[in-house]
Amino acid sequence: MERKQCFPPVVDANTRLLVLGSLPGEQSLAHAQYYAHKQNRFWMLISAVIGEDLVPLPYDQRLQTLLRHGVGLWDVVAEAHRHGSLDSAIRQRDDNDLPALLARHPAITAIAFNGGTAYKLGLKVLGEHATRYRIAALPSSSPAYTLAYGEKLARWSQLKDLLAPPAAY
Repeated sequence: MERKQCFPPVVDANTRLLVLGSLPGEQSLAHAQYYAHKQNRFWMLISAVIGEDLVPLPYDQRLQTLLRHGVGLWDVVAEAHRHGSLDSAIRQRDDNDLPALLARHPAITAIAFNGGTAYKLGLKVLGEHATRYRIAALPSSSPAYTLAYGEKLARWSQLKDLLAPPAAY
């Protein structure tokens, strides 16, 4: 079984919210695109959060639009053995250096985890650094997580607050 690798982070100096998945699934890896599976609801959910429809856009424009709205993407797992796309099948993983990425991007004030595995593993990787950020544990956008879309959307809508600049005192 070959090791599967994540994609490079999608971040820039203006990124305020970092959305972390676990590790790209088979369709994403085959297309070299985050959330490429046609039934994954990520692009619909994040479109509702930023108020701009990303679904019809070409992939590179989706990424540029996310960045323009202060949203970045990456994964907790750098590479691992995994048969199929399920997070439960991840084995022998090497994690990304999240604290180093965050240190290079001080504008990031919030981290959202796309799914329970990303949340569980991500908090371990962040360790004591996690307390510096507003954290959101989101239901997975994956079709494998069968929560109704409306319920996912209600939970993902909290990202609007995380994208808002912190209140000045």
